[in-house]
Amino acid sequence: MRVVVPFAAETPKTRLDDVLDADERDGFALAMLRDVLDAVRDAGEEPEVLATAPVSVDAPVTVDDRALTPAVNAVLEESGGEATATGKMEPVAVVMADLALATPEALGRLFDAGGDVVVAPGRGGGTNALVVREPAFRVDYHGASYLDHRRAARDVGAEVTVVDSHRLATDVDTRADLVEVLLHGGGRARAWLETAGFELAVTEGRVGIARR
Repeated sequence: MRVVVPFAAETPKTRLDDVLDADERDGFALAMLRDVLDAVRDAGEEPEVLATAPVSVDAPVTVDDRALTPAVNAVLEESGGEATATGKMEPVAVVMADLALATPEALGRLFDAGGDVVVAPGRGGGTNALVVREPAFRVDYHGASYLDHRRAARDVGAEVTVVDSHRLATDVDTRADLVEVLLHGGGRARAWLETAGFELAVTEGRVGIARR
């Protein structure tokens, strides 16, 4: 299985600008990426990074400065071309770089699930991870992409499997998402937050985040 991890190497995580400055967002995004790469490897696969600019990580890096949808579709088109030549498509998994809670076990469920298109939905209607075994399938990450991907699979006659996973559904984009990293994370991303002075704050029964 080919496992691709898209990464916005330039100005990542802008929605965290209320708690992190630009340099901090760079460091935190890189910590999450490295956690995802570790989880993929521990799940038995070798990841590759699809980045918008060069990035130094322990994995092969392909630079493609296009938006997410055309960049990922170029990977799928390449694999689809191989299927035309050989009669069989190597499955392609696409795992987002901000899944700081991802574990080898959660990714293993994704990779092992049957179906032509396997979808791990994110909160709010996004798509946090995919496995594609149908050469004609293409992604569209705009809007409610979970629904769009189910529709796209149906349009090409592909069987869809949905993987319901808290760890894969939690992508880290906002201040509130940092709470999940401190509560459930265990890798570089959590260590980065703790070193930067972040801690859980419980007020009136709600769990938030504070910075020392």
